Amino acid sequence: MTAHPWPAARAWVPLYRGAGIAAFLFVLFGLTALALYFVDPPPVSGGEATLRFIADHTASYVAQQLLWLVPSVFGLVVFAALLVALLPASPSLAVLGFVAGAASWTALIAVPTTSVGSLSLVTLSSQYAAAADDGARSALAAAAEALVAENNTVTFGGVLTPLGILLISLPMVRSVLPRWIGWLGIVTGALGLAGEALRFAVPGVYAVYGPLLWIWFAAVGAALLRLAASPPGALRLPQP
Repeated sequence: MTAHPWPAARAWVPLYRGAGIAAFLFVLFGLTALALYFVDPPPVSGGEATLRFIADHTASYVAQQLLWLVPSVFGLVVFAALLVALLPASPSLAVLGFVAGAASWTALIAVPTTSVGSLSLVTLSSQYAAAADDGARSALAAAAEALVAENNTVTFGGVLTPLGILLISLPMVRSVLPRWIGWLGIVTGALGLAGEALRFAVPGVYAVYGPLLWIWFAAVGAALLRLAASPPGALRLPQP
């Protein structure tokens, strides 16, 4: 196997450094959200029960939703850096992976709904608490029930996340980034696709995918920080 110097301009170093930090923030926010979830888990069904829970645990509920949603911005930054870093290895796969991943993160930002709740439910909860009659409360509970059902439905955004990780990890196995991170991403993406499809039939698959996702992001973050700190010409792109 031969190698030639990786040609990326040093002008991308701030992007790599920022993306490396963003990757670790992605993991930190996710772990914090998970901890809050275990301490104060919201109901997974029942519109009225959900609205009453939010009214009694507003601060915790809002914090959980923000901690799940804000990392979407970090994910966009990480995938942008990976696009630039992986273009020399495989332009087509790097672009496809970025498009799929960016679409998933953008969808989460545009529609503030997570698999464990929605910021829209906070507004409904306030209206429910202020409602003057049972009819108004019933209508609000029905609206909340629809949002809860949406949370429990497999979405295109959820499927695009592991698909993006899978696609962008394929060129990583022959890039300047560590090859093992690419293989880890391929396994993570494949498990994520299976986990999304079988979320309710085989929930154990999704339980494995979640931690692997955070491990992959942490590994990518460390690799991008190393890439930013490398002197020009120090890294080489392997070629067959």
